Amino acid sequence: MPRGSSPKRERQYEHIKESALDRGESRDRAEEIAARTVNKERARSGESKTASRTSTQDISSGRRGGLRSHQGAQGPTYDQLYEEAKRRDIHGRSDMNKEELRRALGGK
Repeated sequence: MPRGSSPKRERQYEHIKESALDRGESRDRAEEIAARTVNKERARSGESKTASRTSTQDISSGRRGGLRSHQGAQGPTYDQLYEEAKRRDIHGRSDMNKEELRRALGGK
């Protein structure tokens, strides 16, 4: 953690690091994820001396994580499945519904 960071940011750093370790990240990678996330949050809230434009104008880390989690009652959205099918170059994807896309991608 950077010198002079608040107790709140220290707690946030530890929480993010522990979460990353629980997901199976290496200790070095977990520390990097935590440091980058906390530094970005510090920049967004005006706690750092310098900040890039993306640090201050991008969506929050928490919101981004929620969007990328793919967790929820329905799983990934149709658009997320479609984009993955497009990335994998699955033919006929434009005629598929959500369940067909899920099956084509190897889901249940």
